[in-house]
Amino acid sequence: MPAVISNAWYSILTTVYGAFLGKSDADIGAVSRTSAEKEKAAELKKSGKGLQSLLSKAFLVNLAITVFFTVLFVWLAVSVNNDGEVNSFDPFSILDVDPKADLKAIKKAYKKKSLIYHPDKNPNNPQAEAMFMMVAKAYEALTDEEAKANYEKFGNPDGKQSLEVSIGLPSFLLEAGNRNLVLITYLIFMVGVIPFAVWTYYSDSSKFGEKDVMYDTYSWFHHTLSEHTLVKSLPEVLAGSAEFRQANMPKTLQDKEEIATIMTDVRSQMQKPKYNHPVCVKGNVLLHAHLLRKTDKLSANAKQALKHMLRLSNSLIDAMISVCQHQDSLQTAANCIELGQYVAQGLWIKDSPLLQLPHFTLEAVKHCEKGKASTKAANIQQYRAIPDSQKKGMATFTDEQKEDVSKALSIIPDISITTKVYVDDDEDDKVYEGDLCTVLVTLTRNNLEKGEKAGLVHAPRFPFPKQEAWWFALGTKEGKIISIEKVGNPGRIVQHKIKFLAPREGTYEFDLHVKSNAYIGLDQKHKVELTTMDASVLPEYKIHPDDAELDDEPTLFEEMLNANVEQDSDSDDEDDDDSDNDEDGDDKDTDIRELTAAEKKKLVLQKARKAAAAGDDDDDSDDSDVEEVFTQN
Repeated sequence: MPAVISNAWYSILTTVYGAFLGKSDADIGAVSRTSAEKEKAAELKKSGKGLQSLLSKAFLVNLAITVFFTVLFVWLAVSVNNDGEVNSFDPFSILDVDPKADLKAIKKAYKKKSLIYHPDKNPNNPQAEAMFMMVAKAYEALTDEEAKANYEKFGNPDGKQSLEVSIGLPSFLLEAGNRNLVLITYLIFMVGVIPFAVWTYYSDSSKFGEKDVMYDTYSWFHHTLSEHTLVKSLPEVLAGSAEFRQANMPKTLQDKEEIATIMTDVRSQMQKPKYNHPVCVKGNVLLHAHLLRKTDKLSANAKQALKHMLRLSNSLIDAMISVCQHQDSLQTAANCIELGQYVAQGLWIKDSPLLQLPHFTLEAVKHCEKGKASTKAANIQQYRAIPDSQKKGMATFTDEQKEDVSKALSIIPDISITTKVYVDDDEDDKVYEGDLCTVLVTLTRNNLEKGEKAGLVHAPRFPFPKQEAWWFALGTKEGKIISIEKVGNPGRIVQHKIKFLAPREGTYEFDLHVKSNAYIGLDQKHKVELTTMDASVLPEYKIHPDDAELDDEPTLFEEMLNANVEQDSDSDDEDDDDSDNDEDGDDKDTDIRELTAAEKKKLVLQKARKAAAAGDDDDDSDDSDVEEVFTQN
């Protein structure tokens, strides 16, 4: 118990230390590289550091349980130290007399103590009975010569004693009046509290599958996602996740009225709802309020519900992609990835990618999309390629705002993709049917210097830190998935290998999708061509003679099995010989001797009969041999 309490306090103190001193702003993602991220960084500091970070339910429950058991342990230790029999036997303290007291004082003290603790005056009191025996023992140790000698020599009037260790319990647990209370408390803990805690833990943990996503959510995704699912219908699918069903259930008439009010503002850019369940409707409306940047109209409770949804959005969208992979639908998986981009940036399908830049408005975007081709930009890549002096949309920006735009452009990745198809350990560059092909995809972040690593995604609208990652998806022209995987390597050069078996002879063209997990408009699509040859033109593979001989050799198991069979057969033959000798030999003559001529003939006859009985090919010849031997005999 002390070790458990110590570990619990270590965990609590570590959390407290991290909340006030141990964590830096970068550790919790509270970095503000632009002024647009300052509000987000302040919120992360507030929730990730200081007293606010210690108000979580898990921490408070852990603290309460640890404090309770700590107080209980200290109280038990103090009780045992004060009242427990942990000291050596001391007759003077038992009789409450001075060590220099004479015999008269000892007898007087004994008489007084024995009257106090006498069993007749304390019926049904085991403590008084035990004390009465200790008083008698103490008096004997001070008055009897032999007992006194044993006490002085061994510390006990009974002589030398063996070491005994026992568990000390509070005295009130042994009192007769508390027996029912102790029994009821024991039953409550053993039959009620502990089984309930185990059942609660098991029932909660059994609801979750991969990526800490509930099984009901996976079932919902399998039911709602298909190869025809569009991006604009995915917020409703995400809103129906089982993780939101309790938090997003409207509880009051005011909640329903608020959702109805917000729906009027976002309905124009919302796909017609397919499901009318209150949870789906509320979650769908809240997600569209985030995607359309209209969260300022939400109440505090609605904002908290939306924040809860955004906290779980990363793992839930990954689960949606895994379901699409199981359904072998490449286009729907790509749509789910794009939903993650929109959620991270707080934008929707009709919005310009330029709105990812801080301080950009619709007017600034319209200005950037007009003019000469050399200075016109519709996405981040085009805008980044324009010289700073010719960039549009920032005419009314302050120097600080222009610096924010420049900083954001340096953070948003500028990537280039190269591909290579090969077969491992192949003698030529040709690919044959059934070969294990590898598509090596190399992603280079051109905006990073050598040795530099990508940091957190620049997403001021997303209230949580998000690490940059890339999805690599390889599929057929028919939209079937060969491979899809998310790679979070932050290095400047990222290499990803996609392995698959080469199809039948022919020329194939696959689609390679490289998509960001958080930025809009940076995705790239490449063609991967593969020509496979007929495997029958390959030279015949010949087995080396030495390898063929090794295949013919028995394995270790076969050798052991054959050895056991031989031992069994030898023992059977010996038993048969012994039985024959016992039947025909003289019981008194047990010495080893040479068989007589008659015994030899008889033994030959017996072996011939056995051979005849075991023969399968020529029974007539065996019978003739027997007859011939019999005739000779």
